[in-house]
Amino acid sequence: MNRRILLTTALAMGAALLAPAAQAEWKPTRPIELVVHSGPGGGNDVMGRALVAAIDEAKLSPVRIQVSNKVGGGGATAASYLADKKGDPHVIGIFTSVWITNPLVQQEANVSIRELTPISLMVLEPALMVVRADSPYKTMTELMDAAKANPGKMKQSGGSPLARDALVRTVLQAKTGGRWAFISFPSGGERISALLGGHVDMMVIEPQEAGELIRSGKIRALAQVTESRLPDFKDIPTLKEAGFDVPNPPQPRGVIGPPGMAPDVLAYYVDLIQRANKSPGWQKFLRDGILEEKLLGPKETLEFLTQTETQMRGILTESGVKLVR
Repeated sequence: MNRRILLTTALAMGAALLAPAAQAEWKPTRPIELVVHSGPGGGNDVMGRALVAAIDEAKLSPVRIQVSNKVGGGGATAASYLADKKGDPHVIGIFTSVWITNPLVQQEANVSIRELTPISLMVLEPALMVVRADSPYKTMTELMDAAKANPGKMKQSGGSPLARDALVRTVLQAKTGGRWAFISFPSGGERISALLGGHVDMMVIEPQEAGELIRSGKIRALAQVTESRLPDFKDIPTLKEAGFDVPNPPQPRGVIGPPGMAPDVLAYYVDLIQRANKSPGWQKFLRDGILEEKLLGPKETLEFLTQTETQMRGILTESGVKLVR
């Protein structure tokens, strides 16, 4: 009888201890700040707003999610802002490859992406090398030959000097011996306007930023920065097919949190992103943007980021870029 009483008491105590844990599942109690490092119209901003729209449309969040543009330092400002929010459960951000490359080459960009809390990788973005429709260059070979024949005279519009578009320039210059300037603009709209206005000669662009411009004939695509051709641009060769066997710097985009994120808070955001990924609004965004779905959990995302950092180190070193870390 005593054993039975003791066993019953122990089970009851165990249930009592477990009950608060089950009831303590975290949920946001005030608006969530979603930090992006680009200005309006940039790829980071476009993805952040698309994610918020998909969550809102599917009614997945009990609170409002507000996009917060922290522009500056090629992503360093946004990363530092997030790092300063240690333990804050109501702040998350959208990361891209520039969050990986910046700390490698800029002393002042002192926040490693691995110091933050990976939540989920969501997409991998393809890209295209484009010129204006009235450009004299019809192929990548013609464009690269002109850049080699006229060192420093041609220009490329882009975002951060360490973003994927700039890294494509770096590997192409190393491969071809050509030299051209890189003009950095804070927003995607400004980069496109510079190309259309004749202020620059070329641009590496994500399809969702200028798909309609390409389809309408205002911009000519010369090559795809992908391993294989995109179905929507099946007549455009990859860089390798065009005769330029260079690494394709990846452009991952995903969700990351500040340091010290509590396990139940992390679990909430992982679940939110997984549900958002299945939503009709997000799936439409993937289709319209010609994006590769790449949904990974926190552990797998950290592994991916670590591997990407190693790859970026190799690309930068081979291209003669000095690393500070």
